[in-house]
Amino acid sequence: MPGSVGQVTTRRVVLFTGDDPLLLDSGAALAPVEVAYETYGSLDETASNAVFVCHALTGDAHAAGHHGNPARAGWWDNLIGPGKPLDTDRFHVVCANLLGGCQGTTGPSTINPADGRPYGLRFPHFTVADLVKVHRALLARLGIRRLAAAIGGSLGGMQVLQWALDHPDDLDAAILVCASARLSAQNIAFSAVARASIVRDEHFQNGDYYDTGRRPDVGLSVARMLGHLTYVSHTSLEQKFGRRRSNGNGGPGHGFDADYDVEHYLHHQASSFLERFDANSYLYLSRVMDHYDPFADLAAAQQRLRGCDTRFLVVSFDSDWRFSTADALEITDTLETAGVAVEQREIASPHGHDSFLLPLPAYHATIGAFLTAA
Repeated sequence: MPGSVGQVTTRRVVLFTGDDPLLLDSGAALAPVEVAYETYGSLDETASNAVFVCHALTGDAHAAGHHGNPARAGWWDNLIGPGKPLDTDRFHVVCANLLGGCQGTTGPSTINPADGRPYGLRFPHFTVADLVKVHRALLARLGIRRLAAAIGGSLGGMQVLQWALDHPDDLDAAILVCASARLSAQNIAFSAVARASIVRDEHFQNGDYYDTGRRPDVGLSVARMLGHLTYVSHTSLEQKFGRRRSNGNGGPGHGFDADYDVEHYLHHQASSFLERFDANSYLYLSRVMDHYDPFADLAAAQQRLRGCDTRFLVVSFDSDWRFSTADALEITDTLETAGVAVEQREIASPHGHDSFLLPLPAYHATIGAFLTAA
């Protein structure tokens, strides 16, 4: 039976210093850059069995196992571990918190050594390609030169795609799940509303809220509730909540407090999110997704891909309206036209975009079969 990797530890390492800063696509130099990461499974003697997990917008380095409480497992624990698709009896799995994040990697909440204050909105803007630069620096520190695979969902899939474009010799295989090469106007609009709720919160203070004792929690809560709605489907909400009420008597509630079960659910999602995420990180990382468009110059992108020997798997879910199968097919068609080996699979699921986080048998079998064929 598939098992757990057990208790794990989040490690931290400084990868860029004042003498050797991270040079961002914006032209800015950033140092020091600390990265939080976790590893599962053993690296083989040739350092050829590593798989890098790229997390999504609100993820972190804790992808599998637990930190002392088995009931609080990592966000992709159902996919990573002995006997699971990312089999730690076979692979050495690495997951790192993103640049700009708030779970141990340098981001807006980090102290700027230049003035001793949190960066806030003075943190430099960065791109998906910059995220990959930091991932590669971590792997170099760990003695890993080429990956058996890189895998990621949503923003994670964007990172994997960019990695293959910029450094095709790094990857034996690339797995993109629920990903897009270009956000639609609708997706950008959702993110714009979420960001507006944060920056218009009375406690946002132009991003300098860290030392005031007051955070833009109302704005971040609304952003989370809106964002979460885009991750689920109509069907999943109807099946889970319908029009059930939680006010005790099943009748109409009074006032505008939460009345329906789905309202309570969204408030719970928002409350738990506040315990682990930073509003400025949400601003920066959501903007990174907006700006991503690696195929804007399609001919140049395809030219970069020619001769790439990375095998691609592009996975979508039929109920995902955030990053749909149409997005997956756009990526697949571009790769095929460039002569790259690519497989595309649409998986049936009622759960929408969040399907990539769930233990769906057909989904797991697809990932496992692709890696086994390597």
